[in-house]
Amino acid sequence: MSVVGIDVGFQNCYIAVARSGGIETVANEYSDRCTPACVSLASKNRMIGNAAKSQVITNFKNTVHGFKKFHGRAFDDPLVQVEKPKLPYSLHKLTNGNAGIKVRYLDEDKVFTVEQITGMLLTKLKETSESALKKPVVDCVISVPSFFTDAERRSMLDATQIAGLNCLRLINDTTAVALAYGIYKQDLPTPEERPRNVVFVDMGHSSFQVSITAFHKGKLKVLATAFDPYLGGRNFDEALVDYFCEEFKGKYKLNVRDNPRALLRLYQECEKLKKLMSANSSDLPLNIECFMNDIDVSSRMNRGQFEDMCAQYLMRVELPVKAALEQSKLSRDDIYAVEIVGGATRIPAVKERITKFFCKDISTTLNADEAVARGCALQCAILSPAFKVREFSITDVVPFPITLRWKSPTDDGLGECEVFSKNHAAPFSKVITFHKKEPFDLEAFYSTPQDLPYPDQSIGRFSVQNVVPQPDGDSSKVKVKVRVNVHGIFSVSSASLIEKQKGEGEDMQIDSEPMVQNESRAEDQVTFTFIKVIQVTQEGASGDKQDPAAGESKPKVKVKSIDLPIVANNIRQLDSDVLNNFVEYERQMIIQDKQVKELNDAKNAVEEYVYDLRDKLCGMYEKFITEEDSNRLTLMLENTENWLYEDGEDQPKQVYEEKLDALKRLGQPIQDRHREHEDRPRAFEELGKKLQLYIKFVDSYKQKDERYLHLSAEEISTVEKCVSESMAWMNSKMNAQSKLALTQDPIVKVAEIIGKIQELEDVCKPVINRPKPTVDDTPEVNDQSSGAHNGPTTKQGAEGKGRCKGRPADKTWHERDGGGLRSVAEKLTLQPSLRLPSLTI
Repeated sequence: MSVVGIDVGFQNCYIAVARSGGIETVANEYSDRCTPACVSLASKNRMIGNAAKSQVITNFKNTVHGFKKFHGRAFDDPLVQVEKPKLPYSLHKLTNGNAGIKVRYLDEDKVFTVEQITGMLLTKLKETSESALKKPVVDCVISVPSFFTDAERRSMLDATQIAGLNCLRLINDTTAVALAYGIYKQDLPTPEERPRNVVFVDMGHSSFQVSITAFHKGKLKVLATAFDPYLGGRNFDEALVDYFCEEFKGKYKLNVRDNPRALLRLYQECEKLKKLMSANSSDLPLNIECFMNDIDVSSRMNRGQFEDMCAQYLMRVELPVKAALEQSKLSRDDIYAVEIVGGATRIPAVKERITKFFCKDISTTLNADEAVARGCALQCAILSPAFKVREFSITDVVPFPITLRWKSPTDDGLGECEVFSKNHAAPFSKVITFHKKEPFDLEAFYSTPQDLPYPDQSIGRFSVQNVVPQPDGDSSKVKVKVRVNVHGIFSVSSASLIEKQKGEGEDMQIDSEPMVQNESRAEDQVTFTFIKVIQVTQEGASGDKQDPAAGESKPKVKVKSIDLPIVANNIRQLDSDVLNNFVEYERQMIIQDKQVKELNDAKNAVEEYVYDLRDKLCGMYEKFITEEDSNRLTLMLENTENWLYEDGEDQPKQVYEEKLDALKRLGQPIQDRHREHEDRPRAFEELGKKLQLYIKFVDSYKQKDERYLHLSAEEISTVEKCVSESMAWMNSKMNAQSKLALTQDPIVKVAEIIGKIQELEDVCKPVINRPKPTVDDTPEVNDQSSGAHNGPTTKQGAEGKGRCKGRPADKTWHERDGGGLRSVAEKLTLQPSLRLPSLTI
């Protein structure tokens, strides 16, 4: 089971995985741990991540980026309308009113939903994590901004399903950072002590978030969150772009905003300049060659000027920080540390504002870019049964207060109550009891639209069905369970009708559903109970209970719970049929991408073979081919190269494979002759050394060496015969091979020589290594790995001094290199084998 955490940012994404007993951030195929949140659609396939970012300038109309803010948004949403003029690609209004993205894909105009585009990005991140882990990835934890509403969170979950991922939790960015910070701390206070309060400030490319978290040993509790969804690094980029657009208009008479390609280049250069100014306070140049109309532009900027032009954004830094501190009801003295993450927090002026507000130095102990992804991976490991992680509970908060309104068809008025206040603990469940005679509707909405960064305060409408009055005509008691789940999504999860029935009393059976990570006040901790059968006594008109002692003579009432169906209608929610179609279409696009990749690989293989073989024909292969064949092959390579850039530019995969096979039919024999010529001497040398070893063994036996007296004459005769035949075979093959020219195919191949060595070993090695039938006082050493005989040693004399006991002095080259036929094969193999370490946590 895989453990993967994904930080899906506005501009960049990071992936962290659990392996080798820890959490690490993995790199993509470009050896970059940062994957741009960018998708480029083309006539044949999709490019995602780094490849897509390289298409931002050249294919700007079909390269989608900055789409994270469109999750769960309608096309007429004010934020969408503000962003629309800034985008190089087109937005389109979908039939359900949502914002779609119009691009040209497979030579057709297509409109994709934001969920589909995010699903494409997640598919790429999934492939990257699978490549790093060497196994399939399904379960994951994904980060979202803490200010995301229900509609936005549901939209993100739909995107994960399109990508074939099972999102165990949508975790808030700052909560993930808090987890990455706290789980490694060994000195956190015990539950009886005062908590350690830490402020986490996260300023990314498009938003600014602040949370205050209280840590105890083994748990964290988010006390308050605050945010500015419209303040981030791109605001500072836009300030620079506006400045240089005006300067270039006056200096070079260029209207940059009329040229999307030039504007995108200016954005890229301004982002680089911003990063340079964060590390350097001197004047820095901005130079762009062939910017517009073949005109080179240049300018200068320093940090002081930059901070002056961005003063309006810097003033907004303190507002969320102050709001979070007020909501937590803490003072500055109660704050233990202030941790900052996010790329935009590297701006010195931002750091200075935060430091000044808290009157203490800020901490940068966490990786500013990767902390969120690492926290997501830790949460995934905690939720995974396959990994054992230190116990650490997480209590998040509800960012906006949620109110529930209800009305029956025959009700004269409305009823409503606030079920979750701002910064209420989450995940959390509550039960509300209604007295109804007929089905009724519940409407959930956010109570404070002025604080909501979303135009629609509605969450959804939930219809509780099959509600009927009691047999006596009274209103039925209906228990409705509402909850905010681990994803931060509100739902009416269940409803049950309590029905009274006359009959004999039965024992009480109560099934309770425990709450998960509830850390709120005692009066808020409502435990929901499914009541199957419960014994109660009949109450009088005044509502007072009868004396239990007299209950035996009175009729008793059974109460049973009937589950009621609930029909949910959430805003901006994809229908299940539409979602299934998106999942299937994503699979088709993955297959299409794979086919295009295989086609490109086949074409590149032909091109690579042409260049490689042509270069070696004039070098290392020159002696192994006749002049006539060389001229014929060179002409064929030249024709193939010309074909690749003309008629062969766009051909089916099979055509390229046939071209490569035709080239290899001529080129492979040359490569084989060269390789055999290089490896043959070493193979013969190894065979010769083996023969010398066994000849020496036979001679030692004939000289009555006491190490071999236990062997029979027939065995030695068999060894001697095998050695003689092998030597004759080697001499004949070497003589025959020496008479051939290098341009001719070899008489003997390396594989045959290795086979002859194996044959010799099979016959001789069992004999030479056979132990004596009797055991003496001297230990016997049997070195199975070297193939050499290490018999029992005699008493050590002058001959044995300076050697290891039981090891022959005449150790061969083969033995020194590790012994066994494996070493022969490895030395003669061009590509060494790869051994993967076992991964355990």
